[in-house]
Amino acid sequence: MVQKYQSPVRVYKHPFELIMAAYERRFPTCPLIPMFVASDTVNEFKSEDRAIHVIERRCKLDIDAPRLLKKIAGVDYVYFVQKNSLNRQDRTLHIEAYNETFSNRVIINEHCCYTVHPDNEDWTCFEQSASLDIKSFFGFESTVEKIAMKQYTSNIKKGKEIIEYYLKQMEEEGMTFVPRWTTPVMYKLENSTSHIARPVSPAINIPDTATKEGLNNKEVLNTSSSPSEPTAGTPDDKLDADYIKRYLGDLTPLQESCLIRLRQWLQETHKGKIPKDEHILRFLRARDFNIDKAREILCQSLTWRKQHQVDYILDTWNPPQVLQDYYAGGWHHHDKDGRPLYVLRLGQMDTKGLVRALGEEALLRYVLSINEEGLRRCEENTKVFGRPISSWTCLVDLEGLNMRHLWRPGVKALLRIIEVVEANYPETLGRLLILRAPRVFPVLWTLVSPFIDDNTRKKFLIYAGNDYQGPGGLLDYIDKEIIPDFLSGECMCDVPEGGLVPKSLYRTAEELENEDIKLWTETIYQSASVFKGAPHEIFIQIVDASSVITWDFDVCKGDIVFNIYHSKRVPQPPKKDSLGTHSITSPGGNNVQLIDKVWQLGRDYSMVESPLICKEGESVQGSHVTRWPGFYILQWKFHSMPACATTNLPRVDDVLASLQVSSHKCKVMYYTEVIGSEDFRGSMTSLESSHSGFSQLSAATTSSSQSHSSSMISR
Repeated sequence: MVQKYQSPVRVYKHPFELIMAAYERRFPTCPLIPMFVASDTVNEFKSEDRAIHVIERRCKLDIDAPRLLKKIAGVDYVYFVQKNSLNRQDRTLHIEAYNETFSNRVIINEHCCYTVHPDNEDWTCFEQSASLDIKSFFGFESTVEKIAMKQYTSNIKKGKEIIEYYLKQMEEEGMTFVPRWTTPVMYKLENSTSHIARPVSPAINIPDTATKEGLNNKEVLNTSSSPSEPTAGTPDDKLDADYIKRYLGDLTPLQESCLIRLRQWLQETHKGKIPKDEHILRFLRARDFNIDKAREILCQSLTWRKQHQVDYILDTWNPPQVLQDYYAGGWHHHDKDGRPLYVLRLGQMDTKGLVRALGEEALLRYVLSINEEGLRRCEENTKVFGRPISSWTCLVDLEGLNMRHLWRPGVKALLRIIEVVEANYPETLGRLLILRAPRVFPVLWTLVSPFIDDNTRKKFLIYAGNDYQGPGGLLDYIDKEIIPDFLSGECMCDVPEGGLVPKSLYRTAEELENEDIKLWTETIYQSASVFKGAPHEIFIQIVDASSVITWDFDVCKGDIVFNIYHSKRVPQPPKKDSLGTHSITSPGGNNVQLIDKVWQLGRDYSMVESPLICKEGESVQGSHVTRWPGFYILQWKFHSMPACATTNLPRVDDVLASLQVSSHKCKVMYYTEVIGSEDFRGSMTSLESSHSGFSQLSAATTSSSQSHSSSMISR
């Protein structure tokens, strides 16, 4: 595979002639480059007017390679040929180099160029590109490639240091100015510069590719800022080495090369808006600086941004009032590293209510606006703190998290949001602090974690209870003065407290359909009618004990009693519906009864949970850790109003209730799911290394003698 390198444009704030004088001092040897042993001039040409100077050198290098490899190769030194073409009139120096040793096995080409800065004639630009192609090398191709890249990277880092070293040396000698080349008097008298022939010779080959590639394009550089600090990250100064260090961070030469090459490719092929260097760099980091992989996901993201007008979301989209009131998240100062800090009180947020009131698309758009705001804040903090800040920190408080948050449409909406954010905002999350994780958190983690990138998952820090207040906790990452008040801090936090979204704000399926927004309730939730004397039942077969049955249902009409039974016998589903194990009755079957009328409670089946009375309008979520294998039956039964114990006269509430259910019919919408014991235990082990403190729940899920259940009702 051919390895390529493209440098950023280095800017020396010195005239071209002074830089050339410093550059010439590198020869015949340079003490700052120990591997550069010697160089001999093999060919030289100077034009009569001394404007053109071409010199070809044979350079001797002592490569830092294992002795065994040198012995196998049969050489102690490696030789390169370097040709320098200096044009004093145009103020350019082009350098071409290629390897002489092993040229039939290894092909190395390098091109460097010194030119005058396009916007400041007293400054000098330097750019460098190279390629390495190892055809064969005695079976050590991979080793040779690593050695070559290591040596080249080391020399690149020293390049600017060497010029600055000799500039300082010249200054100490009192040499701070070198006059520009001017046309000799004898040539002026002839008044015919066209007769000053530049000899046509193979030795005088001054490439102009570098100029065409952008060195003289004023869009490439804009260093009109003060010498001490380049301007902020704009497309104009994108290649300046000082700019990269100031606004993008310490990159290796090869990482800089990947950034430059990908940006150049975008400029040549992409018709839309070219993203900022910080944005390109995030995609490169997400793919370990593999240009091909980074280019693929970046192009997909750019297309996505254009289709959904994401670039304008902060200016054109206003979040609905429901989000402003009930979405418990917001920006809150910054962490100790200067990263913007986003606080999310997920445990206090009614995810089900938000989805039912807004639909999934509105939530997704709101999360996108948060990410766009995060990018903007990173740019601002980069300027404020004087160092590159490319990501933010997210603090997630889980106090209050319960089964309500495992409402399946909400989880699916969360998974889609994660998928979109992972694809389009890679490497924007610097750290995720999860605080006060409750017992139910492992269930959510099991559902969500497979969709989170491995690199992102490494940034998660999880604390149970008050662990975040101890050593290694919140104070390691956030200053004491800005810890939110609800976490026992001193800083008032403006993040909304969340709370239940009023059901009066819920939108009907017809309203959502008219707005071209679909809820997953249409596909994964089933509806059933419950009649007096005719309960609705479903069965789930459990093979492995300690599996977890989860449920979520809404009581749309009437009052019902929810029961869970266990039986060793197979319930007989109606002939019209035989969907099989773990199935739910088809929408066409509005009422299904599975418990045979001849079965007796305590003999043919047993109750494993206490009956739960659910009122009209309630939403119920819960789970049950199974104790035995076999068949579990979930039953929704009509709830009859009890007679008044003290009088024969009916109460007003009873009369009103009887009028509401005068048809003796109730209606529920439900969803159930089984989480396997292996997956459930896996969620425990994935958190053990993060001192999560979930060992008790882990033990409960693996014990054959214990049962665990939980139900939560929201009104």
